[in-house]
Amino acid sequence: MTRETILQARNLQVHRGGTKVLDVPALDLRTGEVLALMGPNGAGKSTLMLALAGLLPPSTGAFRFSGQALQSRADRESFRRRMTMVFQDALLFDATVAQNIAAGLKLRGIPKAARDPQVADWARRLGLGDLLGRSARQLSGGEAQRTALARAFVLSPEILFLDEPFSALDTQTREGLIDDLGRILAETGTTTVLSTHDQSEAARLAHRLAVMNEGRILQLGGLREVMNHPEDPFVAAFVGMETLLKGHVVACREGLLYLRFRKGSGDREVVAVGTASPGQTVLVGVRPEHVVLSLQTDNLSSARNVFPGAVTKVIPQGPFFKIELDCGFFLTAYVTAQSLSELGLQPGRPVVASFKATAVHLLRTEGLDAEL
Repeated sequence: MTRETILQARNLQVHRGGTKVLDVPALDLRTGEVLALMGPNGAGKSTLMLALAGLLPPSTGAFRFSGQALQSRADRESFRRRMTMVFQDALLFDATVAQNIAAGLKLRGIPKAARDPQVADWARRLGLGDLLGRSARQLSGGEAQRTALARAFVLSPEILFLDEPFSALDTQTREGLIDDLGRILAETGTTTVLSTHDQSEAARLAHRLAVMNEGRILQLGGLREVMNHPEDPFVAAFVGMETLLKGHVVACREGLLYLRFRKGSGDREVVAVGTASPGQTVLVGVRPEHVVLSLQTDNLSSARNVFPGAVTKVIPQGPFFKIELDCGFFLTAYVTAQSLSELGLQPGRPVVASFKATAVHLLRTEGLDAEL
């Protein structure tokens, strides 16, 4: 489905103390989409979000909202009335939950008789129906963030900006809030920009993903496209594709690349789907969820890539476990708790790792002279 552009930014730059901290030549936000800005701390996510929201004057930049250029002060003020922002800290008033949710409506002059039903509705939708009379000082972190979201949604914003709204919450609270937010965004179709450093948040909420570092967008595209086809090693590592292999194409037959690389005590060969020429140096990556672990090589006929190895580390990751492997090269896999137990996975355990040729993603064929 093609979405119309609601917010357009061009030549967006922010300088601090003479240093350029944000440089985004072009960015379009589409109506009804959730765009996730992902990157490490200090990548420029919050700076970009504040500039897009009109809360941080850029050094340079041109904006269009719903096709209209935002040039005058009146234009910018009108735009800010049509968006809302929720921060990492809920920033609630010293008042009741109901009064906090109603704050924006009250500022806009909505009569109490008209705002009370809207406050009650959004309190219910965000699980706050029994807390309307409670003081904000008595709320848990999750309840406070739900109140902040209700205060934002009750204004029916055309664009919602969320600046790492889950990062201060415990795992259980965070999971429940993400579920509820995803449901509400699907119901309302609210155009949203989400800043996060957590790929699982982006994967659950976003339609498109922009990976940032040092004030620049390194890659922007559909969620699955960026996750499965990162364009450089930084993006690959940040979206969870930790296994990166650089080697030479020794053959190319029927759409399959035969890649040879040297690791440890000898050469290894990986079969991948892609287009390159024999003799080229290429960079490929494998996502951990595409790696299958077994105790034997039987029943692996559909996988062209099979490597014996050993477990080096087991790392809990929410409902899954990340398994780090030494197969003569570094490889990671995700398994469930059941698979962890059934396979007896622990450091030193011999295993067989396999993955299909379609699971090997060609990242780059140029600029690979330097070692990773």
